[in-house]
Amino acid sequence: MYIIKVKGVAKIPDYVQLRDENFTLLAYFRVDRPDKSLEKIGLADKASYIMKIVDELPFGKIKEIQL
Repeated sequence: MYIIKVKGVAKIPDYVQLRDENFTLLAYFRVDRPDKSLEKIGLADKASYIMKIVDELPFGKIKEIQL
């Protein structure tokens, strides 16, 4: 799985994308509101781990993660 942090501009907030090994979009959520999206794809129990990575990840970089 891949994680990407996207910098918002003006009134558009920062977002996170979660993508699978084929780079298909699995989830797209605001950095400050991950709960509903992660719950929808069955990763609610891994939310704190994912958000820790998001906090450390620079904008525009892609990071491969193992869940």
